[in-house]
Amino acid sequence: MSQLISFLLVLSLCAFAPLCFSSKTKDGCLYPQFYDHSCPKAQEIVRSVLAKAVAKEARMAASILRLHFHDCFVQGCDASVLLDSSGTIVSEKRSNPNRNSARGFEVLDEIKSALEKECPRTVSCADLLAIAARDATVLRGGPSWEVLLGRRDSRSASLSGSNNNIPAPNNTFQTILTKFKRQGLDIVDLVALSGSHTIGNSRCTSFRQRLYNQSGNGQPDYTLDQSYAAQLKTRCPRSGGDQNLFFLDYVSPTKFDNYYYKNILASKGLLNSDQVLLTKNEGSRELVKKYAENSQLFFEQFPKSMVKMGNISPLTGSRGEIRKICRRVNS
Repeated sequence: MSQLISFLLVLSLCAFAPLCFSSKTKDGCLYPQFYDHSCPKAQEIVRSVLAKAVAKEARMAASILRLHFHDCFVQGCDASVLLDSSGTIVSEKRSNPNRNSARGFEVLDEIKSALEKECPRTVSCADLLAIAARDATVLRGGPSWEVLLGRRDSRSASLSGSNNNIPAPNNTFQTILTKFKRQGLDIVDLVALSGSHTIGNSRCTSFRQRLYNQSGNGQPDYTLDQSYAAQLKTRCPRSGGDQNLFFLDYVSPTKFDNYYYKNILASKGLLNSDQVLLTKNEGSRELVKKYAENSQLFFEQFPKSMVKMGNISPLTGSRGEIRKICRRVNS
């Protein structure tokens, strides 16, 4: 009888879930109430631990948000980015987009440990990361949203997928858009999700080519304000200083707002991948202008695009597993 009630509950929840996915299992959809009975304090625990980490280091919010992005673009949102290398796994942490820059793993370890104490083998690392990305946004003053839950964790990672699927700072606009479209995301999602660069830092090595005519044509990058470029050069020399950090949004680097778009309009987007949103496509240019003029529009679209990204190829039902430790598969 209890199994029948559980089955009917799942079916009713799926019927009202914002997004469902075809699956051979009875529980093959994601919905916000997934842990309401099995681990009712799950989201409270994630928020509490993350809040302490962000209070200690404001940059951590951007780091967690970035991890969710880098996870979902490789094999879907399955926490593969969290896996360390082992006898059978080559970690995505070693990829070009993640090496020396992906961070926040210890914070996620702490959250997972707290969740395991409250409700063992219940909350997946993939869901943990999706919730944490939402909370990281809110903790820096950004919009909130209902996170769809029910993902399971992968038993594999893809170093090649991480190297090839995640947009790079020096990619052309068309290459970036193509990488988004491969994931089922469109130009609106591209511009809105790029707005996450309103918080966080970037390394000198990620934008040096813009400062020293390294674009291949020998011409100065006139899409970058030259006084801003001169300021950047003081700590980002022609050689050396690769790991020196710079604010992605120099106006309000720890506040989630729409200054990212205002900076782009002023030719002060730090990364080439930021500035091309204005210079290389009419559709993205208009969106940049709209979000710069109206923060509410940005705050309305960002959650929609985050939910859409968070639902790229999730493992549900009996696929994957619920890892006990996010860094390694269960034995």
